[in-house]
Amino acid sequence: FCKSIQPIQTDQAPAAIGAYSQGVKVGGFIFTSGQLPLNPATGELETDIRKATKQALENVKGIIESAGSSMDKVIKVSVFLRDLEDFGPMNEVYSTYFSENPPARSAVQAARIPKDAIIEIDAIALVE
Repeated sequence: FCKSIQPIQTDQAPAAIGAYSQGVKVGGFIFTSGQLPLNPATGELETDIRKATKQALENVKGIIESAGSSMDKVIKVSVFLRDLEDFGPMNEVYSTYFSENPPARSAVQAARIPKDAIIEIDAIALVE
């Protein structure tokens, strides 16, 4: 089973900074690691919730697309927010990525996100 797991590596998302892959492709699925709102080109961390949500989703999108899928094939998303008060603005930006047939989603407040980021997002997508 482990030999069928393909790590995903792309410059369209920040490089992994630990013992993990940006994502993995296994069977008919892509699993992304949690994506912070880090610009992969500059390393800049977005701190405005709207810009941060967009950057984290762009990172997720980069991983999914580099593995041969697309955002319309995302089936589950997890959103970790430093402050649940940011849910409304996050949801406004999020809904622009999933306007039709949105995936299942969890959104929770997290006690501490790496790099003291205000948001982290991961996703599961189908490969077809």
